[in-house]
Amino acid sequence: MPDHGRQHAPAREAQRIPEAPPVAGPTLTARRRTGFLVTLVLGGLTAVPPLSMDMYLPALPEVTGALHTSAATAQLTLTACLTGMALGQLAVGPMSDKWGRRRPLLVGLLVYIVATAVCALAPTAPLLIGFRLVQGLAGAAGIVIARAVVRDLYDGVEMARFFSTLMLISGVAPIVAPLIGGQVLRITDWHGIFVVLTAVGIALTALVWKGLPETLAPERRHSGGTAEALRTMRGLLADRVFTGYMIAGGFAFAALFAYISASPYVVQEIYGASPQTFSLLFGINSVGLIAVGQINGKLLVGRVSLDKALAVGLCVIALASAALLLMATGVFGDVGLVPIAAGLFVLMSAMGLAMPNTNALALMRTPHAAGSASALLGTSSFLVGAIASPLVGIAGEDTAVPMAVVQLACALAAVACFLGLCRPWQRGTEPTREAEH
Repeated sequence: MPDHGRQHAPAREAQRIPEAPPVAGPTLTARRRTGFLVTLVLGGLTAVPPLSMDMYLPALPEVTGALHTSAATAQLTLTACLTGMALGQLAVGPMSDKWGRRRPLLVGLLVYIVATAVCALAPTAPLLIGFRLVQGLAGAAGIVIARAVVRDLYDGVEMARFFSTLMLISGVAPIVAPLIGGQVLRITDWHGIFVVLTAVGIALTALVWKGLPETLAPERRHSGGTAEALRTMRGLLADRVFTGYMIAGGFAFAALFAYISASPYVVQEIYGASPQTFSLLFGINSVGLIAVGQINGKLLVGRVSLDKALAVGLCVIALASAALLLMATGVFGDVGLVPIAAGLFVLMSAMGLAMPNTNALALMRTPHAAGSASALLGTSSFLVGAIASPLVGIAGEDTAVPMAVVQLACALAAVACFLGLCRPWQRGTEPTREAEH
């Protein structure tokens, strides 16, 4: 990846990546007045991925039996949704830079509602996989545009804090989603979970229509077509530091998704827990992620550099993954569910340092193309996660070793990208200060 001497010339770097012009006063004031509702809407949009995947997790073993398929094929329903969310962001991000944030978002939400309703009626695994792909493609609009709106409204330390606030709101989804999924399975089968998701999509669409104003002024939009969008993305990828944060965040997300994809089988099939117990453990782990995310936003941001907080998060993820691998391979004997659950809790909690800080550090460098940058961030994360998902089931349903191996490999790759590409110790000034000034 080209370096262009950036680490030796911070002043030249600032010229290469210009700050976004300020938005007209009345427009910004109006948005600030609706700040709470906008924050709620953005939190709901970032909750689309955990809602679409985590509510469905307790039903994975049931789907395997009901559709007469294998565990690896059932996990492809997760991979399809994740792949759709990855590819959809590449299209929606540039669209939002060209046409504004509201129109692409509302269209995406409407398609999401239709695709989710069809999933509820799917009689076969291939049909379910196909419409989970469409569901993911449409749901991508919420993810990429939520990040772009944050970049429209905030910069520097404020942006990092707001990402942590979003983690508090959207973090409720991973807690309640599997709990709701487990309870839905008490009264109906897995089809009912998609009925609930359809209702959630309808409610979120109404909330966006009412509560989210346009945040990208016409004078800041890109008038070009696909060729310009590709040139913009190529320029972003030429920034070694942006690419480093993007790839490091993608691998960290893949370690998280390896847990999401494998944990229903690990907890329920290997250790014999019920769907409700699995949902409770999943919720506890999500509380850890939210708590650390709030510590990051309220206590660390502004006192500790974002790079240092990110480095700690990535190291803890790697250590937790190594511990899980040792336990899964029997180095400590038959450890049982509690130590495994503790290791997963530490891994999930450390995501509260890794996820908001990789997003903030990358987007600080891209005020001129927030939608495209957000698309690249999301696409890399979801594509790597989609690859990790089937790998955790490659050895069957009777061992947790593949999950731990994938998590450790992804964690080490994230650390390597952070050290090899971002190199924060070589930059003349802190990224946060560059963005603020």
